[in-house]
Amino acid sequence: MRTGMRLVSPAQRRARLAVRHHLAPAARAGSVAGAVAGMIALHGTDPASVYLAAWARTGSADKADVEHALYTERALVRMLGMRRTVFVVPAALVPVIQASCTDQIAERLRRQLTQVVQGAGIAPDAATWLKDVGEATVRALAARGSATGAELAREEPRLRTQIVDAADNPYGGSVNLTSRLLTLLSAEGLIVRGRPRGGWTSTQFAWSAAGARAELSAAEARAELARRWLFAFGPAPVSDLQWWTGWTAGQVKQTLARLQVTEVDLGGATGIMLTADKPALDEAAAVPPWPALLPALDPTAMGWRDRAWYVGDHAQALFDRSGNIGPTAWWDGRIVGGWAQRKDGEIVVRLLEDTGAEAAAAIADEAQRLRAWIGSGRVTPRFRTPLERELTEEQARLSRSTAVFADNAYIAQPGKNKSMVTFIIVLIIIGLIAGLIARLLLPGRDSLGILGTIVLGIVGSFIGGFLQNLIEYHHVSIHSFHTVGIIGSIIGAFVLLLLLRVTGMEPGRRRRR
Repeated sequence: MRTGMRLVSPAQRRARLAVRHHLAPAARAGSVAGAVAGMIALHGTDPASVYLAAWARTGSADKADVEHALYTERALVRMLGMRRTVFVVPAALVPVIQASCTDQIAERLRRQLTQVVQGAGIAPDAATWLKDVGEATVRALAARGSATGAELAREEPRLRTQIVDAADNPYGGSVNLTSRLLTLLSAEGLIVRGRPRGGWTSTQFAWSAAGARAELSAAEARAELARRWLFAFGPAPVSDLQWWTGWTAGQVKQTLARLQVTEVDLGGATGIMLTADKPALDEAAAVPPWPALLPALDPTAMGWRDRAWYVGDHAQALFDRSGNIGPTAWWDGRIVGGWAQRKDGEIVVRLLEDTGAEAAAAIADEAQRLRAWIGSGRVTPRFRTPLERELTEEQARLSRSTAVFADNAYIAQPGKNKSMVTFIIVLIIIGLIAGLIARLLLPGRDSLGILGTIVLGIVGSFIGGFLQNLIEYHHVSIHSFHTVGIIGSIIGAFVLLLLLRVTGMEPGRRRRR
């Protein structure tokens, strides 16, 4: 413990997370707007995540409630914010995020787009031309009230001007100006995203003109945003605040100088928290252990740069190469696994550690609730992660086979969960059948007996799963060792029996001298 500093343990941080992120059942928000306000913002890059994150923090809000807050009541606004990421934020907080983060992003976006227009030789004065097209677009949008990008391009033909987008990337190429300019105008606070063209998972939105906004200085806006972040996410290292906001080190230092903060010891690392919030550390945290299934890019899972205290050793399975987290399963403030939705609508969960029967049952119940809430919809994260891909692909593969049970990890399938007794019985039956067939395919003298045959088949099932994973994915991981269907079990048992006979280790056989 650092001299003179208050020690804040991971358990204390998790207890605060449960309450301030509205994840513990007793601490859930009473409304969608309240849930978002407690988090400052919800990640909006993946539209489905907004709905799932709001549901997880209210326990009762349905899709219509989220849509009402976003598009009817306008209590929430989708905007470009911290780290040039799309967020859904409370309407009252829009001026704060605009002045503290988005204005700088907008300046950079306009400079970059001007360079693209200049390089394409579209106009002698690229800056003036781009400004004129933007103003015409805003006027057209104000006249229509709401419009899609395609509709605006018909009103303002210059939006269909061809530019080269992402020239340095393999996926780059010639595109219309429309998308880039609308993104820029929204970053400048001139237009806002409205209703999606499709359902609640759609990524195509209509646009409308933005209303007047309160003007704040960048310094006071940063101070207010940092204060809110420290209340919701603190105590935490200063580096976490800098990462979350996307500010420079100098901006963070100047911002913290405007606030009353206290340094604390986070188990060897120095963290900061609001001085006025320090007494809350001594409040008794009478929060029972709680389960949660959070969506990809959830604001809690993405709230800190240093995540070891709640992610543990599971980062490789849960994050993609760009640092985007997939759907996660939580127990009492820690990520203990992940989940995915199959094509048939079922929710599958894999626990990456032994959580005990109580946690497994609670997470299974949460999966049932989530399945019922999603209904006929399908949720596929925009950014796929190793575990999420593995769960969906594995289930698709198993559904095509003659598999009787899914794998050796915990899988939550509402209405289909097998009890441990049933699982063991099925395992014995499959083992016996696979072992007998393997012995028939490889005849010879042995003294395995019924018990040995069953063990041969069971071990063969795991060998079959290992071989299948190696063939299909060309790598070995802890998830390579799983059971497979009857055919795979027979193949695995045959391979095992062949190895036993070749090495002379089969029971009943003596080694030659």
